[in-house]
Amino acid sequence: MRRRQRVTYRPSKTGSVFGGIMGCIFVGIGLFLVIPTFGAFGILWTLIAVGIVGMNFYQAFGKKYLGPEIHIEEEGVSADDPKGDPQQRLEQLQSLYDRRLITAEEYEQKRQEILKEL
Repeated sequence: MRRRQRVTYRPSKTGSVFGGIMGCIFVGIGLFLVIPTFGAFGILWTLIAVGIVGMNFYQAFGKKYLGPEIHIEEEGVSADDPKGDPQQRLEQLQSLYDRRLITAEEYEQKRQEILKEL
């Protein structure tokens, strides 16, 4: 019984701008140093740096950019019933009572609440 949550995040604007500026520096290094010295490798270097610049500035200023998605799974909660399975809840309640963490009155009150939900 797991429920999945979908969470998206967007990197900070400051970090993305910094990455874009660093990428511009690497594009310059590629154009003026690596391409003349290493040829085809220099072209690859420069294209990768251009991609890094584009990605970082899109993350910083792109209106439609949402960011990567992270899935978080929560244990013990079903997707159909956000409060969980009544049988599990009753067993957990009994366990709390057996360990003397709740009083008999609290146990009976909560037990009646769970049974009314059925």
